[in-house]
Amino acid sequence: YGASNGSISMIDDFGNVYSTDAIGDVVQSLEVYNDKLIVLINNSHKIKVYDITSEGLAMPGIEVSTSGSSPREMVIVNDNVYFTNWNTSDVKVFNLYTYNIDVSIPVGAMPEGIETDGTTIWVANSGEDTVSEIDIATNSVTATHTVGDGPQNLVINNSTAYISRTYYSSDWTITYHGASKIDGSIVTINNYGSGSPCGGSVLSYQNDIYRSFNGGLARLDSELNLNTDTIIGNFNQSQVYHVELIDENFWFALTDYQDMNEVHVIDSNGNLIDNYDVGQNPGDFAKWKE
Repeated sequence: YGASNGSISMIDDFGNVYSTDAIGDVVQSLEVYNDKLIVLINNSHKIKVYDITSEGLAMPGIEVSTSGSSPREMVIVNDNVYFTNWNTSDVKVFNLYTYNIDVSIPVGAMPEGIETDGTTIWVANSGEDTVSEIDIATNSVTATHTVGDGPQNLVINNSTAYISRTYYSSDWTITYHGASKIDGSIVTINNYGSGSPCGGSVLSYQNDIYRSFNGGLARLDSELNLNTDTIIGNFNQSQVYHVELIDENFWFALTDYQDMNEVHVIDSNGNLIDNYDVGQNPGDFAKWKE
């Protein structure tokens, strides 16, 4: 943060790791859409779009300013990129045909995680205690759900939204964690208290919901309690920056915020499949299939 040395690491089919040159200040998130890579660069306040080929990314890519919005996370629906923005407290809609930002949809404070089922978008407003529900047909907020402080990331499973939450004491010295779910109009909230060794990732695997916990992933029961007997992974929780499910394997992004920056791929039994050295603070994944 405050430098312009953010980059993208690329892993090919043979496990070779390549990195781009510096592309901006805090490479926040990325998504693959057809043969394009869309990248949000948070503190440079811009979108980068690259064509993807079997040789890698076609440089230098196309750059679009978000006008100081502080872009965070995104989903792509019908050739449109819906992305959250901290500074402007909205979801902007970036058209992948015209490369224009066509719409800004006001939501809550510091919107972070965003997910969709193709017709509805859910947005976690991390600066407050709400999740906004957006109708894609009208690009308008149709519902706002109170889910507890610090909603960060979401996953949708069978039309139910599951939310991981992280929030802090007024002096920022104590960290609290929790989880919530939205099932229609019914909201379930579970607060885990202070000092719980949780992260922000939440994902769906074989119809169960897992949340980052104690260096791995713990399954949540129907009341959102953490089942500590089902933890997948055994890492140092302070180094777990992000976790995603790709092709039925779990990809853990690990960092000590200095020299150790690695990606570890494990199966559902916790067996290590691959590990890679990558760029500083790995924070998001996207896979291109040729």
